Amino acid sequence: MSRTGVRRSWPLPPGGTMEAVAPSAAGTPALRCAGHERGYPQFLDRAARIATGLAELGVEAGDRVAVVLRNEPAHLEITTAAALLGAAAVPVNWHFRTDDLRHVLTDSGSVVVFAHTDLLPAVTAVLPTGVHVIEVAVPPGVAAACGTDAPPATGRHPLLDDWLAERAPLDRPAPLRPPTVIYSSGTTGRPKGVLREPVTQEVLAEAVTGFLEYFAVAPGGRTLIPAPLYHASPSQHAVLALAAGLDITLMPRFDAEEFLRLVERHRIAQTQMVPTMFVRLLRLPREVRERYDVSSLTSVVHAAAPCPPHIKHAMIDWLGPVLREYYGGSETGAVTWCDSAEWLAHPGTVGRAEGTCAVAVLGPDGTALPPGATGDIYVRPADTWPRFSYLGDPDGRAAVEAPGLPGYVTLGDIGHLDEDGYLYLSDRRNDMVISGGVNIYPAEIEGCLLSLTGVRDAAVFGIPDEEFGEVLAAHLETDAGERLTAAAVRAHVAGRLAAYKVPRTVVFEERLPRDDSGKLFKRQLRDPYWEGHGRRI
Repeated sequence: MSRTGVRRSWPLPPGGTMEAVAPSAAGTPALRCAGHERGYPQFLDRAARIATGLAELGVEAGDRVAVVLRNEPAHLEITTAAALLGAAAVPVNWHFRTDDLRHVLTDSGSVVVFAHTDLLPAVTAVLPTGVHVIEVAVPPGVAAACGTDAPPATGRHPLLDDWLAERAPLDRPAPLRPPTVIYSSGTTGRPKGVLREPVTQEVLAEAVTGFLEYFAVAPGGRTLIPAPLYHASPSQHAVLALAAGLDITLMPRFDAEEFLRLVERHRIAQTQMVPTMFVRLLRLPREVRERYDVSSLTSVVHAAAPCPPHIKHAMIDWLGPVLREYYGGSETGAVTWCDSAEWLAHPGTVGRAEGTCAVAVLGPDGTALPPGATGDIYVRPADTWPRFSYLGDPDGRAAVEAPGLPGYVTLGDIGHLDEDGYLYLSDRRNDMVISGGVNIYPAEIEGCLLSLTGVRDAAVFGIPDEEFGEVLAAHLETDAGERLTAAAVRAHVAGRLAAYKVPRTVVFEERLPRDDSGKLFKRQLRDPYWEGHGRRI
C-alpha cells in the first residue's frame, strides 16, 4: 500500500483504450453534467464515432483539434476522439475574443474546430483559411448554469450529434496518445501553447496509477471537476479520471452553493479546486454551508495559486484533514505534494518533491540558495513526464531552463525551501513589486486583505511612483452593502504587515476580473496605471 492507502497496482483496461471501467460502490460509473448523464459505453461509442469523422476530414497523428466549448461531456468526447487518432486536442478559453482567439487558432495549427453555437460568430470571424468547423449545440442545462441562451443551430456547419451518428466507431486506435495542448490565459502577454510529446499506453497507465495515489481517490470512485477544462489541471484531471474509469461530475461553471449540492447529491469523494473557490465557499453564510452533507469528501486537492493560510485553516476546520496540495504547471505536471498533516506541520508550504521530481531555488547568478533564502524556483518533472516545447516559440524552452541544471525549468515563481525540503511560494516573478529597492510580494498582502471582514476578493500590484519607482495599489471587491473605507483597509494591513507593504492606493471594484477557474487578470487592472510610463508589463 502507498502512504495514501491506495494500491499502486490499478492499471488501465487492456490496451489502455478505456473499453472497460471499474465498477463503483454506488453503481456503474458515468459522466454527468448539468442534469444530463452519459454512461461510459455511450461516451466511448460517441468518441470513437467522432474519431472516424475526424479521420474522414484528414486528421492524422500529430495534428491538432481545437475545442471551443464550455464544460460538458462533448468536450471530453472530442478530446478522447482526437487521442484515438494520435492527434492532440487544444482546449480553448471560450472567453477569448478577436486577438487572443485568432492567435490560439492560428498558432496551434488546428485543422478542425468544434464550437458551441453561440460562440461560432467569434470563432468564424478569426478562423484561418481551410479549417473545418463542427457546430455543437449548447445543452440547456449548461446554458442555464452559464447564464446564456441555448440558441438554435445555425445550419451553416455540420452539427455534432448528426455528424457523429452517420459514422461507425473507429476500430484501430493509435498506439501513441499526445497530451492536450494547453494555452496560458494571457495574463502577462499572448497566450502560449505547451506542446508535450506523445506517450505510450504504459506511460499513461503509470500516470493513472500516480493520479489515484496522489489524488487519494479509489478506483471507481466519484470525482467532481468544478474548473474549466481549458486549464491544465482540470483538463489533466478529467483525462486521467476517464482513463481510470471514475464516476465524473462536471460543473459548467463554479457556483459555491451548487458545488455543495452536487457533493451531497452524488456523494462525491474527490475534487480538485483553486483557492478562490475556497474563499467563495467560506463566504457562504454558515447556515447555508451546514445545510449540505459533504462528509463523503475524502480528498480535496488544490493548486494553481498560493492559498492564504487563514483560508486553508478554515477549510481544514470545516472539512477535516482532507485537503491535499501540489505545485506544478502545464510544462511539468505536479512536482511537489503535501497532505493536511504535512501542511499543518509546515504552514504555508505547497509540499515537498515526490518520486523522481526535484526542486531548486536559485539566486540571480544561478547558484543554489540555502534553506530560507528566497529566489527563483526551478523544478525537475518526473522521469516519465513527457518533454515539452512552446508552440511557435522554438527558443521558449531554453529561456525557462536553469543554467547548469539540466532538466530543471522555471514556471516563473519565487519562493524558498525550508530545512525539510518543503517549498513555499512568495509570488509570481512578474507580479513582484520593487519599491525603493525593496522586493514586495503582493500575494502576502492579498492574503492579509482577504482576512478583513467585508473583503470578498483582492488584487495588489505595483503602480508608478516618481520617488520609489513603484508603490502598491489594492483593488478590492467587497460584500454587498459593506461600507469599507480606504483608511480602514490601510489600517488593517498596517496592523499586520510592515509599513512598506501598506497599499498607497485603494480602489473598490464591483467585481475583479477573474475567469471561471478563479485566475485573476491583474493586467487589466494594472495596465492603465502604466500607460506612458514605459514599464514592460
